[in-house]
Amino acid sequence: MKYTNSIEIALPRERVAQLLADPAHLPKWLRGMVLHEPVNGVHGQLGTTSRIVMQSGNRQIEFTETVTRREPAELHGIPEEAVVHFDRESVGEGMWSVVRDRLTEADPETTLWEQESEFRFGGLLMRLVGLLMPGAFHKQSQQHMEDFKAFAEQGKDVREGR
Repeated sequence: MKYTNSIEIALPRERVAQLLADPAHLPKWLRGMVLHEPVNGVHGQLGTTSRIVMQSGNRQIEFTETVTRREPAELHGIPEEAVVHFDRESVGEGMWSVVRDRLTEADPETTLWEQESEFRFGGLLMRLVGLLMPGAFHKQSQQHMEDFKAFAEQGKDVREGR
């Protein structure tokens, strides 16, 4: 299953990239995040592998995420024509996914965040979930992007709405 989401954020691209890259901000906009800890490497850097635990209803989902692309490596002084790329591969029980994020400068004060997601499922239960509820994954990804936008532009914290 593949899908693409996008959203415009009323902040310069360099600021959006910095906010997305800072692990201290993850709980403020990533609903359901329980844990995001590097197993090796430095958070967000190319090649870093992290252990992720997410809460979904009464169920905790654990997976391993590896940063497979980060361009440019440094986020300060990004040239206007450059596109920021940040790709991650995740593996968990019965699931494999790749998420490719692109940040482009819509104008000097606005960033377009495009996200391509691909999921593959193993095991009967996960295959059924993927077949019966493909829209749920797309909707959840869009919700994460909208939550990030609210955090970045207005300082809203998803934990305060609980």
